[in-house]
Amino acid sequence: MPFEHQLTKVLSQDGFLAALDQSGGSTPKALRLYGVPETAYAGEEEMYAKVHEMRTRIVTSPAFNGDRILGAILFENTMDRQIRGKGSAQYLWHEKRVVPFLKVDKGLGAEADGVQLMKDIPGLEQLLDRAQKNEVFGTKMRSVIKQASKSGIAKVVEQQFQVGLQIVDNGLVPIIEPEVDIDCPDKVGAEHLLEEALVARLDELEYHQLVMLKLTLPEVDNFYQRLIEHPNVVRVVALSGGYSRVRSNQKLARNEGLIASFSRALSEGLTAQQSDAEFDEALEEAIQSIFEASRA
Repeated sequence: MPFEHQLTKVLSQDGFLAALDQSGGSTPKALRLYGVPETAYAGEEEMYAKVHEMRTRIVTSPAFNGDRILGAILFENTMDRQIRGKGSAQYLWHEKRVVPFLKVDKGLGAEADGVQLMKDIPGLEQLLDRAQKNEVFGTKMRSVIKQASKSGIAKVVEQQFQVGLQIVDNGLVPIIEPEVDIDCPDKVGAEHLLEEALVARLDELEYHQLVMLKLTLPEVDNFYQRLIEHPNVVRVVALSGGYSRVRSNQKLARNEGLIASFSRALSEGLTAQQSDAEFDEALEEAIQSIFEASRA
């Protein structure tokens, strides 16, 4: 297993994570932005085939490689498909030296107490076993914080770490993602509550229990330094959360030690109608700008 090599890369190299993990609910929007309307496919299987074509075009582009991209987060359906004759995760690692991660959550529950917790994740143990066989390094799971609710945020952090430690016990590194909605009416307050809850929970971990964190770009620059410097945290990555790439990069560059894990901001400007040369040029520009913001 390449785990130690992957860990060294994620810990020490400059770069960022490419989030290629749009799932069932977000895939139609991702395809529309890419220039593929819903009339171009019929049913879920054709939809996933179309989005796999998009992801394959991104991943196989000369612009996409491990020199600037530390890792890529995959949807389960993508892990189960192939890229140029290899499993998607193995292709990423062996051909591109990009560390594969897997989205494991099953979506969000209804909002309650100012937050959306994760739905139950049936079959998680079996999924983690498949991920290891595919040489996946880590996982990702997302909750959403809508309000500066201390009790709600405590529930989010507790659920994330409860599942996260199950993932650690299975030999993978979980990306814990308690996203603060960029439209939260008291985003600063929510981030204060979240940072306190995360530090408290991290301080309870044993030395060998490693996690990553994926957080919304903060309102106060360098606000997450305690998390970035925590000995149990491999890396803290930032989600774009609906900000444009330009704005995301500007905010990211002002936060030392924080690196990108962008989805929409990465694929912004890429379309199915572009020639390969146009597509590669647009992707190169996006990757370079995000890379520079991540190491600023």
